[in-house]
Parts: sequence; C-alpha cells; structure tokens
Amino acid sequence: MKDYGALQKLERLAERVEEKVRLLEEENTALKNQLLVYQKQLSDQGAALEDFKNQIKISKIVRNIPVENKASAELKGRIDDYIKEIDKIITYLSD
Repeated sequence: MKDYGALQKLERLAERVEEKVRLLEEENTALKNQLLVYQKQLSDQGAALEDFKNQIKISKIVRNIPVENKASAELKGRIDDYIKEIDKIITYLSD
C-alpha cells in the first residue's frame, strides 16, 4: 500500500509540474508577442526620429539661405511650406 500512495503522490506532483510548464509556455508566448510589438514600435520611432533629424537639417539649411532678393525669399517660403506639408504627412502616417 505504501507504494500505491507514493505513486499517487508522484502522479499529482507530475500533474502540477505539467500545469506549471503549460502556464510558463503560455506566458513565454505572450511575452514573445509583446516583444514583437515593442520591437515594431521601436523601429517606427527610430524611423520617425530619422525623419525629424532630416527635418532639422532642412530647417537649418533654410535658415542659412540669405534673403537678399525676392527670389530667395520666395524659395525660402516654398521650402518652409514643403516642410510643413511633410510634417502633416508624417503625423498622418504615424496615426
């Protein structure tokens, strides 16, 4: 009879271990999925950061354009308008 009780105890223990393994596997899958989401967000934010860096470079170039005549002022205005439009598009695509 001792062997039968020990066997039942081992079976219950094995069931508990199997259940914990199943729960850990589910948690692992959920964490992997969450990691993929975070990696995608990080990638998107990296791309947005590069866009903003380029925008800053363009803004610096625009600010350094000498406004000596009407054509230069008009060019500067157009570039500013393009930057604003690009900002709108980036905002739209980010949503």
